Amino acid sequence: MREEMTIQWFPGHMTKARRMMLENIKLIDAVCEVIDARIPISSRNPDLDEMTAGKPRLIVLNRTDQADSELTKKWATHFREIGAECLETDSQSGKGVGAFPAAVRKLLSDKLEQYAQKGQKGRQLRLMVVGIPNVGKSSFINRVAKRKVAQTSDRPGVTKGKQWINIGNGIELLDTPGVLWPKFEDQTVAENLAFTGAIRDQIMDVETLGANLMLRLQEEYPQRIIERYKIQPDAGLNGFDLLTLAAKRRGFLVSGGEYDLERMAIILLDEFRGGKLGRITLEREV
Repeated sequence: MREEMTIQWFPGHMTKARRMMLENIKLIDAVCEVIDARIPISSRNPDLDEMTAGKPRLIVLNRTDQADSELTKKWATHFREIGAECLETDSQSGKGVGAFPAAVRKLLSDKLEQYAQKGQKGRQLRLMVVGIPNVGKSSFINRVAKRKVAQTSDRPGVTKGKQWINIGNGIELLDTPGVLWPKFEDQTVAENLAFTGAIRDQIMDVETLGANLMLRLQEEYPQRIIERYKIQPDAGLNGFDLLTLAAKRRGFLVSGGEYDLERMAIILLDEFRGGKLGRITLEREV
């Protein structure tokens, strides 16, 4: 049984970022939305459709190196079926990033034809790059630009202001800060964002978060926790039971004979986010 958590996260800089995006939408031809392949639905800001005013959409399924490859293919097919162009990338290694200019030109083929008819052949295509915190947006931009132009970090909320970046190939990108939304109606979505580090750990009960992740892994990828933590999942165990067993195997004993569940939860989250548990996609239903 999952432990209930209430997660809310909407700092002031996100209000400013929303305003900046709305002010600049008229300047762009299309939107490039970077999402986390491990949580393809939870990492999409539901406010973006309204904020981007129906502009053509290129969805970048990033962090594919950490996601279940079969499920990534299904999600890519799903996004194409709903009318978006889709690119599968790993910004850390650069895999898939080279296909970005061609994907942009395919997405905006009608716009390119219109420009040519108006005698504006060679006019720059402008895309706004959007994404929630910590989906690898800045790493993706640095890869397509072939130089370090966007600040990267494994902490959410590093990009603070806007900047235009010319990446060659007749394409210019507008980098924007990662924006979450004011209220999470579905706590599973909030939890998925917390698991992947899109929400700062400092505002949450890390033990409960770790227990709930352990439970999700038991349900969907039990072999991974058997291999990594040398524990045997059992349907009768809750998340805290599993966390305690893992802490026991690691020897995380504190005074009074108790086990250090906070330490174990932090390690579990770090290892999941670092890909040490293997390729895992937490949203399976396309």
